[in-house]
Amino acid sequence: MSLIPRSRTQPRISRHRKAALLASAVSVCLLAAAAPAEPLGIGDRLYPYLGNPGYDVAAYDLSLTYPGTNDKPLEAVTTIDAWTTTGLDRLNLDFAHGTVRSVEVDGRPADFATAGEDLVVTPQHRLHRGIWTRITVRHTSDPMPVKDQEGGWVRTSDGLAMANQADAAHLAFPCNDHPSDKAVFTFRITAPNGYTAVANGLPTGVRRVGPSTTWTYRTQHPMATELAQVSIGRSAVVHREGPHGLPVRDVVPSADRKALEPWLAKTPDQIAWLEGKVGPYPFETYGVLMAKASTGFELETQTLSLFEENVFTEPAYPKWYVESIMVHELSHQWFGDSVSPRTWSDVWLNEGHATWYEELYSEETAHRPMVDRMKAAYGASDRWRESGGPPALPKAPAPGRKISIFRPNVYDGAALVLYALRQEIGRPAFERLERLWVRRHRDSTATTADFVRLASTVAGRDLDGFFQAWLYGQKTPPMPGHPDWKPQAQAQTPRQTPDGSKARARR
Repeated sequence: MSLIPRSRTQPRISRHRKAALLASAVSVCLLAAAAPAEPLGIGDRLYPYLGNPGYDVAAYDLSLTYPGTNDKPLEAVTTIDAWTTTGLDRLNLDFAHGTVRSVEVDGRPADFATAGEDLVVTPQHRLHRGIWTRITVRHTSDPMPVKDQEGGWVRTSDGLAMANQADAAHLAFPCNDHPSDKAVFTFRITAPNGYTAVANGLPTGVRRVGPSTTWTYRTQHPMATELAQVSIGRSAVVHREGPHGLPVRDVVPSADRKALEPWLAKTPDQIAWLEGKVGPYPFETYGVLMAKASTGFELETQTLSLFEENVFTEPAYPKWYVESIMVHELSHQWFGDSVSPRTWSDVWLNEGHATWYEELYSEETAHRPMVDRMKAAYGASDRWRESGGPPALPKAPAPGRKISIFRPNVYDGAALVLYALRQEIGRPAFERLERLWVRRHRDSTATTADFVRLASTVAGRDLDGFFQAWLYGQKTPPMPGHPDWKPQAQAQTPRQTPDGSKARARR
């Protein structure tokens, strides 16, 4: 667009000239509409196909109807309210695993096509910049596994749950599937009587009509699509009170409620412990979802963290270890959920902090010194950097394994960076930084550069060189205060249980 000032008096245009200009504009629009649908992305270094330009989602409303079996798709309606950030003849949504029945834009039928993992929508009229628009998609949501895809719906022994990190929410519903575009969510889940449905946020209604019940939940804070959670199963919802009257609700298989209660009862004290470290819990509720499923990981879905039930029933896992996993996912409510990564290269801020507080909790409650795990991590750090990239510059996912960015160097390697930072600036400054970080960026997104700037401000000196070496260097810098620590050609993986078994993955 040319930014040439116009005179206050516009030249008069003849009727024929007006008609020609209108015909030209219509021709341009028709050519744009006739062009082949193409997948778009916002250019994330690790997931370039995720997200879509041109709009900012404010709210999602998901209506899901579960048929009572996992071998049939759910009928669904996804409504998206968004602001346009540029003029759009088309808009792209991420959606890759379901049948689209129809699409409406602002109440009018719209054309649609698929392109790659995108649903490309062509409204009847061009969407001008800066307007509020509503996109309604009637579709199915298929819980059957997708070849070469990881995540989306998780099939449990009695229903379904979601595991959308990092790039799988669009396997369940149309969305702008990137954490940089957070929005509030409303969920309306209909299931046969006898099932219980739970989702992120607080319940706002339950309505039983004939053989089915509809459960409605709404979040009070914006959420990234990768953190959406819907649980449908023959479940019990266990309520208790957390610090300052916080509603805590856990979702467990009904038959196992009594056996799991000792674990569930630990959550309020864990929340209080973390509030003492970083400040008030950032959301309206919290809870643990224990699913009878085989995922191989736990996941920090916002306000309702997902766990495999056998984490709590497997006798080989020591008590302190299980509690540390609980604290890891709880920590994410501050680091990763409330303060979300602007790009997926910033994921070390999520996992490094969650690992940090997992380790600190074990040190303070189970007398397992953090320094021992940090020394082991330091020994392995050079090998992690070589195989997976530095903490803030992880290598791209392996082909067919999109979640493979979750390598050791964004967990223990990133926690090692935080340990080095505390050594460098001192404990009081480090603890002040942590509280400021989650308060300043609450309900928003942030980058590695934001963290570096805030750390420099708190420390009262420029830390760019320190962070450049620790976050981006191919070799691990010397550890402040521990000149004797050396990288090891081979070292025991820090993420192990005392019996030497492999530690569980958590995200």
